[in-house]
Amino acid sequence: MATRRQFQLLGQRRFLPYFLTQFSGAFNDNLFKNLLLLVITYRAGGLMGLSVDLVVNLAAFLFILPYFLFSGIAGQLADRFEQAVLIRRVKALEVGIMVVAATGLLMGWYEVLLLLLFLTGVQSTFFGPVKYAILPRVLAERELVGGNGLVGMGTFVAILLGTIAAGPIMVLPGALWIGAGAVLSVAVLGYLAARSIPATMPTGPPVREKLSLFRETLAILRLARERRIVLLGILAISWFWLLGAAYLTQFPNFARTVLNGDETVVSLLLVLFIIGISIGAMLCETLNRGAVSLRLVPFAALGLSAFGTDLYFAVPPVTSSPDWWVLLTDSRFYRLEADLLGIGLSGGLFIVPLYAFIQNETPPDRRARIIAALNVINALFMVISAMLGMVLLGIIGLSIPIFLLMLSLVSLPVTLGLLWRLHQHRRTLPDDPGEKLSKHR
Repeated sequence: MATRRQFQLLGQRRFLPYFLTQFSGAFNDNLFKNLLLLVITYRAGGLMGLSVDLVVNLAAFLFILPYFLFSGIAGQLADRFEQAVLIRRVKALEVGIMVVAATGLLMGWYEVLLLLLFLTGVQSTFFGPVKYAILPRVLAERELVGGNGLVGMGTFVAILLGTIAAGPIMVLPGALWIGAGAVLSVAVLGYLAARSIPATMPTGPPVREKLSLFRETLAILRLARERRIVLLGILAISWFWLLGAAYLTQFPNFARTVLNGDETVVSLLLVLFIIGISIGAMLCETLNRGAVSLRLVPFAALGLSAFGTDLYFAVPPVTSSPDWWVLLTDSRFYRLEADLLGIGLSGGLFIVPLYAFIQNETPPDRRARIIAALNVINALFMVISAMLGMVLLGIIGLSIPIFLLMLSLVSLPVTLGLLWRLHQHRRTLPDDPGEKLSKHR
């Protein structure tokens, strides 16, 4: 019954246009980013006299930088203005960016494309707070876990499809024309979907006349600290993103140096991981029976650690150069594939209840700013993940399996410690009527 109610949301105007909007945005961000990386790697051979490795890391930095710079302003605007209108304006900005991006792909304006990647990160930063803040305004509380599950599933599937689609596009005749047409078409479709999102009433305080990048970012971080259980939930989600970023970043080298596989093996690892997350996200509605509850999260934390630890022992000795089909049909790799599915499944069960919990525990007039603070901390944890990889793998010289094993062993005490403190605060703090979710039915 719960699963059927969850999928029924996709047939309702209050949810479907929003779902299509966020799906198209996640798909297009990753399609454009990976098209650009492939162009830089295989056609441009680096930019501005810089090596390919340096430019690729510069591109990743430019995409994530806006989350640090603009999340504070984005959260305040999302709380202050009508959220459906704000979404439409952000999607209109995406169309404009992709018009120039399509032209840049065709004309070879690679330096300009790096700037556009930064602007793509900017529009994603402004979409992020309203993406999750609008859900409690259009869904009943009993629908919140299911709605977040659909959004989580849709986001990761869109990331997967956008990432994988870039490779096949780039080997087609007229690849740049096809890529340019694809990113522009998806942006237009996302804008058209956004035009059908129902209106909501603004609830936040007036926007300051002069907005400061750093002042607003510090303000939303202070706001997130005011309610301890919300901050602990944010830190738990961000820890998952640290782990997830580590896996996704290491998959290419893991496939090449540990499994001795080709490019198709990288795609298979990514598919298994994201399928697992999607299944976990969709199961939350049924397992929680529609309730906003954290009871699944400790078991999911255990799964993240257990499957991640077993992954180290599941790597078989490899004497050949397998492709994706060998991995799927050779029984030596079944345990490794089951671990990747299990890590993803545990991740979906971990983050969806936490997102619903944060939405439900945050009053409407500050919800978007809290989500903006979550995005800043997520970005910080992903940067920490990259720095850990550079130090432990690049400088100290650990192997990738040992690096992932270390993160898995550390994960359990970190997550369970955060959840225990969250539980203690929920027991000791009295209910605050000002912090309760007000319903707009």
